[in-house]
Amino acid sequence: MGICAEANLYPTMNAEDLLRMIDVLHREKDISKEVLFLGLEEAIAAAVRKRLGVGEDLIVNIDRSDGEISVEDDEGEYEFDLEDLGRIAAQACKQTFLQKVREAERDVLYDEYETRVGSLINGTVQRFDSDNLVINLGRTEAFLPREERVRGETFSPGDRIRAIVLEVRKEGPRVRIIVSRTHPDLVRRLFELEVPEIADNIIEIRRVVREPGYRTKMAVLSQDPKIDCIGACVGVRGSRIKAVIDELRGERIDIIRWSDSLETLVMNGLKPATIHLDNIYADVDNHAVVVVVDEDQQSLAIGKKGQNVRLASRLCGWDIDIKTREEFEAEGFGTSSADHPKRDSPAGGKSGSEDPEGGAADAQDPGVQSAELKPIPEKSPDTPGETDSSDSGEASSRAAQAGAEN
Repeated sequence: MGICAEANLYPTMNAEDLLRMIDVLHREKDISKEVLFLGLEEAIAAAVRKRLGVGEDLIVNIDRSDGEISVEDDEGEYEFDLEDLGRIAAQACKQTFLQKVREAERDVLYDEYETRVGSLINGTVQRFDSDNLVINLGRTEAFLPREERVRGETFSPGDRIRAIVLEVRKEGPRVRIIVSRTHPDLVRRLFELEVPEIADNIIEIRRVVREPGYRTKMAVLSQDPKIDCIGACVGVRGSRIKAVIDELRGERIDIIRWSDSLETLVMNGLKPATIHLDNIYADVDNHAVVVVVDEDQQSLAIGKKGQNVRLASRLCGWDIDIKTREEFEAEGFGTSSADHPKRDSPAGGKSGSEDPEGGAADAQDPGVQSAELKPIPEKSPDTPGETDSSDSGEASSRAAQAGAEN
């Protein structure tokens, strides 16, 4: 509360000053005038009861138009002047009113940020508080805990930062806002900023999976057959995806085309490895998929320390086991696809991966697991997807994305 507004609640305050104080608080704190009037009425009533030694039946009313104060009890209603309180009672009244204002301000902030859970916010790094990074949002502060920070990222006071609002809760007279830079929805919101077709719901992000700081797979689907969903996300010469990669401090982003066919989605998710649809065997009972690959494609399909297959498995929602033809036959699976019924539709969700650099093994150790956080409401509902993927469109967008990263 401003010093000017705090200093005004004294016995010498007249009705005009009282209305002016309410108006100033309303504009500065964005608190409704009615809430302020009610809080002031309660504060004055408590001071009057204490001053006169009367019961709880005494109530105070403030005229909203002229600021006149009236007191009412069992014996009737009569006019009242703040000067009748005395300085000590007026000071107690002031403290009570300030507490009401702080509570109202807390409620306003809570209501504002509670509706922004899952949204992107911009702030300035202010200081470190134990393991938390304190971010200045203007009217309030947000906290970025250590577990919600990407390993290897460093910030200094004064740095600009973007994050996702993860949780908002009341703690006494304050509102505590928890933000995250590891949540998959950070990637989603960044692409919504960079790609107008996503913001306009022409392109839908079906799923995003991350190993923060290392790699992300994002599956997209175009509602307009004339628009290449992968090319639109990559941008001309990789301009759009490069902006997102820069914000994520160089995190690798793979974009793939979503498909409602499990086999096609698995094939796309395991790129840059070359997979043939006839070599994908789904075990519906165990919710698992066996993928047979050539020996020269096995390392690409698995990725460094299993990163590629791990993300592809989370993308599809099925366990994926990579085997060479020799391993597949040696374990007695046989070569007939008739013995291994396939599932025609995958588990719903969003994510994907189109490797922009030809699928070279990652140079970094994906030691940080993607955070399994409290769910944030999705903006896009599941809709029927495509049943196949365009290799030519993905190849061209892969080249554009590689150019952006280089």
